[in-house]
Amino acid sequence: MTTRSTGKRTALATAVAVVAAGTFAAGAGVAGADSRGKAGKPAKPVTKAQVLGLFDDWNAALRTGDPRKVADLYAKDAVLLPTVSDNVRTDRAEIVDYFEHFLRNKPVGTKIESVVNILDRDTVIDTGVYEFALTDHETGEKSTVKARYTYAYEQQPDGRWLIVNHHSSKMPEG
Repeated sequence: MTTRSTGKRTALATAVAVVAAGTFAAGAGVAGADSRGKAGKPAKPVTKAQVLGLFDDWNAALRTGDPRKVADLYAKDAVLLPTVSDNVRTDRAEIVDYFEHFLRNKPVGTKIESVVNILDRDTVIDTGVYEFALTDHETGEKSTVKARYTYAYEQQPDGRWLIVNHHSSKMPEG
């Protein structure tokens, strides 16, 4: 990991913590953001619509039923704090394991509210509220789980956006 990546990860982790606490100010940025793309050409700024589309890609991966396809959307050193597990997942095997269990319930996610913060050309945060329609794999009973979420993404050298931090927690009862 480069010094720039380490610094960005530190800044990203700090930003995610602040967002999760509900105090992130709109328009936050990372000092020293690079205005050039990976190939040295001027990079196009990512748009809010592109960031929102990353969830659509993730949700489509869920619909495949293949936990490896879902895990492919996470960076090698990603952190997953999942909705329906007490375990923090910090590597691919743990992320695959979580989705092996979660996908049994045929989840279909729908965003209810989303706030996108573009930190720089390679780092974005999408946070808000979503819900999942679930079907119990043993009984066929249908249910809906409403949860808060935060996805932190980094653009990879090959141009793909991968999840580096994903936190999801059930909404607190009123």
